[in-house]
Amino acid sequence: MTTSRPTASARPAAEPPFRLIINGYGRIGRCYLRALHEAGVADEFEVVAINEPADLAGIAYLTRFDSTHGRFPAPVAAGNACLLINGKPIAVTHATTPEAVDWGAYEPDLIVECSGQYGSRIELQRFLDAGCPRLLLSHPGNGAADVDATIVYGINHQALEGSEGLVSNASCTTNAVVPVLDLLQREFGVEQALLTTLHSAMNDQPLIDGYHHTDLRRTRSAMQSIIPVSTGLARGIERLLPGLAGRVQAKAIRVPTHNVSAIDMVLTLSRDIDAREVNRALRAAAEGCYRQLIAYSDEPHASIDFNHDPHSAIVDGAQTRMVGPRMLNLMIWFDNEWGFANRMVDVTRCWLTRMRAARLRPPLN
Repeated sequence: MTTSRPTASARPAAEPPFRLIINGYGRIGRCYLRALHEAGVADEFEVVAINEPADLAGIAYLTRFDSTHGRFPAPVAAGNACLLINGKPIAVTHATTPEAVDWGAYEPDLIVECSGQYGSRIELQRFLDAGCPRLLLSHPGNGAADVDATIVYGINHQALEGSEGLVSNASCTTNAVVPVLDLLQREFGVEQALLTTLHSAMNDQPLIDGYHHTDLRRTRSAMQSIIPVSTGLARGIERLLPGLAGRVQAKAIRVPTHNVSAIDMVLTLSRDIDAREVNRALRAAAEGCYRQLIAYSDEPHASIDFNHDPHSAIVDGAQTRMVGPRMLNLMIWFDNEWGFANRMVDVTRCWLTRMRAARLRPPLN
């Protein structure tokens, strides 16, 4: 199995660290902070503040202990209106609106928006109007027009110029499937694709039946049933791979596990192939051009094997099937929390590095 940890080039030590604020400190917000430490890039970034409605004791406790990812890889404590990581303070505020935070007081380079509460450009503009220089979203936003760019690292991150104000990191499923689809499109051509996401339970589902959502299926107990839910994955793919517009359909099913998801892919390809040729191409990509994004394995796996895996997707070569010469069935695994959080770190580094380079670039005469 290809298990190399995604890494990125380090910046020169003389440059000051980028200053970050995390807005919304739930599953992805906490994984993002942890990923900065586990990836060994904490010296490149300084998290100067966290804005989260929960009380400080709860913030410190859920940072220190995580049922899915284990203990935080550094000492954690609650200080005076701050979270202490390795003894270093991170200011904590508890505002519930963008306007209620004095963002400028922290002199941030970037706000990482992990609350998921704001999706339209009008809502997101409130952060910029309140003093945020730029915003990285942990979700796709309501649509492509609501952000300046939607980035899947390894696919289109080179399009970042550094001048953007609103950037989306897409979704965990989009980050998982787009690199695989991009490879298949270039190698074999994709005529149609039907994608079924088998997604672990999420916090918009109750432990026992209870009304809290207009999607009535989401009112059912997360741990007692396999539950179909709506998904915007097809639209997300078309946003990143416009050449596949009109060729992709998707559905999603929530399953009663705590973490790690899978995507079952059924594709009609443009030329005759066999399963061995597909697997060779995917393995070569995992060991080469997509090493930081895709892993490959043909061992007999269960989903738990990929808990805390930082790749965007892991191709399960043992599950590759063909029906005739052009209908392909693939299965890919992904840690829907940890893989996505690591891609957010990658996009953060790329975006802010380009922002800094643009500032230092001499003007054209």
